Amino acid sequence: MRSLAPNGLARAAVRFKPASFAGTFVALMMSALIVAACGILLETGARASVPAERYAKAPVVVAADQSVRLVADSIDGPEETVYPLPDTARVDVGLARKAARAPGAEAAVPDFTFPVRQGNGALVGHGWGSQAFTGTALSAGAAPSTGEVVLDAASARTAKADVGDTVALETAVGRTDFRVSGLAKAGAGDTAAEGAAAGGKATAWFADAEASALAGHPGKADAIAVLAVDGADTHALAAAVEKSLAGSGAQVHTGDGRGEAEERGLAYAKETLLGLGSQFGGIATLVAVFTAAGTVALSVGQRTREFALLRAVGATPRQIRRAVAAEALLVAPLAGLVGCLPGIALARWWFGQLKDRGAIPEAVDLHVSWIPLLAAVGTGLLAALGSGLMAGRRPAKIKPGQALIEASVERLRPGVIRTVLGLGALVGGAVFAGVASSSAGDNAANASLGVIMLFMLAVALLGPLVARLCAALFGLLLRGGGASAVLAAANSRTNARRLASAITPIVLAMAFASTLVFMHTSESEIASEQLRDGITADHVVTDPAGLPTGSADRASRTPGVDAAVSLLDTQVLVPVDAGDETTLQGAATQGISGSGAQLAKVQDLDVRSGSLDRVGAGRIAIDKTLATSAKVKVGDQLPLHLPDGTEARPEVVAVYGRGLGLAAVTMDRASLAGHVTSAFDSTLLVRGGDAKPLAALGEVTDASGYAVEQNVDRELGAWANYTMAAVLGGFAVIAAVNTLVMTVLDRRRELATLRLVGSTRRQVLHMLHWESLLVSVAGVALGTTIAMITLTPMVRGLTGESPHIPPLLYATFAATAVSLGLLAVTLPARAALRDRGA
Repeated sequence: MRSLAPNGLARAAVRFKPASFAGTFVALMMSALIVAACGILLETGARASVPAERYAKAPVVVAADQSVRLVADSIDGPEETVYPLPDTARVDVGLARKAARAPGAEAAVPDFTFPVRQGNGALVGHGWGSQAFTGTALSAGAAPSTGEVVLDAASARTAKADVGDTVALETAVGRTDFRVSGLAKAGAGDTAAEGAAAGGKATAWFADAEASALAGHPGKADAIAVLAVDGADTHALAAAVEKSLAGSGAQVHTGDGRGEAEERGLAYAKETLLGLGSQFGGIATLVAVFTAAGTVALSVGQRTREFALLRAVGATPRQIRRAVAAEALLVAPLAGLVGCLPGIALARWWFGQLKDRGAIPEAVDLHVSWIPLLAAVGTGLLAALGSGLMAGRRPAKIKPGQALIEASVERLRPGVIRTVLGLGALVGGAVFAGVASSSAGDNAANASLGVIMLFMLAVALLGPLVARLCAALFGLLLRGGGASAVLAAANSRTNARRLASAITPIVLAMAFASTLVFMHTSESEIASEQLRDGITADHVVTDPAGLPTGSADRASRTPGVDAAVSLLDTQVLVPVDAGDETTLQGAATQGISGSGAQLAKVQDLDVRSGSLDRVGAGRIAIDKTLATSAKVKVGDQLPLHLPDGTEARPEVVAVYGRGLGLAAVTMDRASLAGHVTSAFDSTLLVRGGDAKPLAALGEVTDASGYAVEQNVDRELGAWANYTMAAVLGGFAVIAAVNTLVMTVLDRRRELATLRLVGSTRRQVLHMLHWESLLVSVAGVALGTTIAMITLTPMVRGLTGESPHIPPLLYATFAATAVSLGLLAVTLPARAALRDRGA
């Protein structure tokens, strides 16, 4: 390490060339910011947990595995991938008896949580046995028996009922009259669950003997709470319960694992955070490091003349290399530490936004430790050292005389290794583009990601050649722009390396931001069009709490109604082909109350093959894109996992074209109802009749109004794409501005010479403006080309349509790049000309 210690050359360089090192500092600081933010989100996802609230007084909780696990062979052996379930997987109620017999167990209580409707209001239903661990206590009356219910104060007031009265409640089995056997005050376990999951709804408790049937899952419980005898050891009890339930497939939880069993959103929160931290974080880190390395290389390259003079006066190659390495040690650690502070702020903001949008449970906290911060500082240091040593390798090893010659004239030919690698990346990108264009579904999307990464790598490696080509092409256009434009074109051709350093970040910003943003605009436009064309019903009835049971039958009896179909919306997991492996993809699913023929009267799914008439028990219809990804057609069986993880192999009887705007899977409601938490339908589609009689069922709107509501929900879901585009694009834009400022400040001598030979300040500024315009337009053009090569197969594979690019939004992107480029050149140029007394 002694050879890397800052020496006099390094300290002098930093002291007497502050502008060059300021640019390096900014690039490394931004790199640390990105790496730190993504690393914090990644670590938070890996460590995320929630404390037990409902099960706080139950030391051991038994629950089903809330995920589907696929095992695939890999180079390192079998590799397991976990996919969270769309809904709750449940355990057999009979396991409670086995768990209760475990040594140290006092009791084992099946727990049930399900939605209940009371008139137009919503309640949360539980089994009365849960009061043993929730702290709920009677304030009047007695515990419920079959056909009875205990209400809390809020639900009793709403129903205007007291002990002994009868109330009508709707559950999964329909509308039923229950006798109020008692009133209760909800304990901490119930209020915690209702407050977090149900928004503080009123509560009703039913007899355990009928609670599972009322929930729509006869013989099943959400979980089993195991209570311990006094003095029992929790870990010993958990081991005994696990032994007694061996072979059942149930999982035994203690500590914060109990919180994970009661908070289903934690699995999705982990998946979201891990995806952001690893997938997006990996791409963002590569872009950040690559850009920072390019800036460091530019900084070293700008001092080629100094290195040549040092070699001429006797400096050894080892001294030059040591100076470059020491400069990195002087700048990189400080830049990394400074960058970590806004990185933490970015992670906190991002995490808070995800929590506000419901993607992360409130109980999950952001975890900030030294690990991602050290990784951010270390990554920047390694990037600075590596790129600096590579950039200083040639001036350090060539002969002093040759070094002086090369310092005065830019090398026309880039390095052989760089050229070979760049051409390899270019060919690889072209191959991936061909694969993506000939694929469909997720295969096309996966291949398209390879396209953008390889083409970006090619642009970075072949930067000087690309810049020289751009300068030659745009130079032809600049010939008619006067002396300043001609001089700008000549400068660009002879200083291709400097030009490349400025073009690459703009290409990065344009390519990544366009791909992320226009991917969403394409999906949103296509989905909106499919939704508008697909809803042919005259009236659409919705209710946030779910529609009353039998809504379709009640609507069909309304005068003038030709067809009424209710929809139960959820998701299923479908195995799809992802190149060399099979993955599970969540597919939006609608369970229909009537026949396929009735559905066709209120929805136009754009059937391509087969018939909706055959949709029923064991028979489904699916979207064409999903059919392509799953490699099935009409007549094939599609293996899938229902919302609670139950495996099924229904026959595909129809393939349709509007799955993105409506639902990717259509099946009969009865096949779904027993596998979801809420059996209340979410939407009712009605053909014919008047809207007024339907108002008793929920909020009534027409097809266009329903489409607007759905589009608003989709816009909220697209926030993540825009945020990622802003983070990545913003970083690349700052890097481009930083590079342009560094380049202009390094050209003080050149600008002063132009003034000495008679050029006016206005002419010099115009020359720089033309150069900036050339850089910006070239970067925008290349970035747009890469984005389109990436987007076209990706969007066609996922939607079957071409990308939709809003002209105004694209113009905003391009104008921003051009405006920032002009600003980044003008301000330092004015300062440089003023310093020279021009």
